[in-house]
Amino acid sequence: QVHLVESGGGLVQAGGSLRLSCAASGRTFSSYAMGWFRQALGKEREFVAAISKIGGRTYYTDSVKGRFTISRDNAKNEVYLQMNSLKPEDTAVYYCAAKSTIVDVPMARGYDYWGQGTQVTVSS
Repeated sequence: QVHLVESGGGLVQAGGSLRLSCAASGRTFSSYAMGWFRQALGKEREFVAAISKIGGRTYYTDSVKGRFTISRDNAKNEVYLQMNSLKPEDTAVYYCAAKSTIVDVPMARGYDYWGQGTQVTVSS
């Protein structure tokens, strides 16, 4: 089992920045690729970013490329999402998730463990 807890969400004005963190406990953190997803009110959960087990590869959805950066610290069992130049359309609940393989990272159904989510609200 892997237990994931997100933090760092909040209210920010458009153009601002937030850094989300996800702390993992349980089985070996470095055994898992990690992803961030988000779900806006009334919409389906969507892929945001992912990072490989050691951090050598990263993946982003087109709408956040150049604005968001995913990173991880395996010594601390944490994964991060640095979000810059935030837009109102980034408003959503953000979830971190863990999967044992690096294939099909944008597919939510392939992730084994999920956090409870943290709310990000961007005001215009």
